[in-house]
Amino acid sequence: MCNCSVVAGDNVTIDGSGSTANPYVVSALVECDDVRPCISAGDGIDYDQATGVITADLSGQAGNNLAIGPDGGLFVPTGAATVTAGCGLTGDGSGGAPLTVATGTWPYGCDPETSGGVIVCGTDGVLRGEPRGQVNYFQISESRQYADLTVPSADTVVDTFSLDITNPDLCRSAVVLVEREVDVDFDLPAGAGAGYGHDGDDMYYTRNTGSSAMTNVHTQTTKLYRFSASLAPGASTTVNLPINLSRGSGGATYDRIQVFLRAILISL
Repeated sequence: MCNCSVVAGDNVTIDGSGSTANPYVVSALVECDDVRPCISAGDGIDYDQATGVITADLSGQAGNNLAIGPDGGLFVPTGAATVTAGCGLTGDGSGGAPLTVATGTWPYGCDPETSGGVIVCGTDGVLRGEPRGQVNYFQISESRQYADLTVPSADTVVDTFSLDITNPDLCRSAVVLVEREVDVDFDLPAGAGAGYGHDGDDMYYTRNTGSSAMTNVHTQTTKLYRFSASLAPGASTTVNLPINLSRGSGGATYDRIQVFLRAILISL
């Protein structure tokens, strides 16, 4: 047996005599009020120091779907996400049916990675596709009178008509297709001849093979060609149509030139 003195401290009890048959048994009693000052709440936890109850701290921020289940556990209710039918979404936002984009099958022979369009979110929060294609049309029709001027024998530009165009598409470049129509009135004494062309390209020639004068002889010709492979978004240009006369002989004169200039701008 130990010949020693054992003294119990605060909240401690000692039983037994210290012998082999009756050893000391030291018991400590800790009160809840002594422990509570050591516990504090943190992120996601609420702690009531008065009652000692610890609970989950659920955020009150809008859109938070976390809740306490009937069994006392935390759970996200099925269908808690807000889903609008018909807006290109599938699923209900639950773990078993996550929210996904409803997609179709690519029906083309090209690759969507290289040929597919894009979808972006506008500043208004609305999904937007690529800009729509545009087809725009410009034209002028003009008739000019002249004082019976002599038709030159050599190829000569006698006047120029112009059409100003602007690409209204601010997103894409435009291909410009221009259609040109020209009509020149000739007066041809007997044996006289005259011709005209578009921008250096001779299009028409006539000759009076009779014995009397011919007046207001004319034929309208048309050309269609691509003026510009690419007109930048919002850019402007001028389409010029020089009229050339040639092969004047025998006192041939001209007194009118009529022109149609039409432009189609295609941006896709």
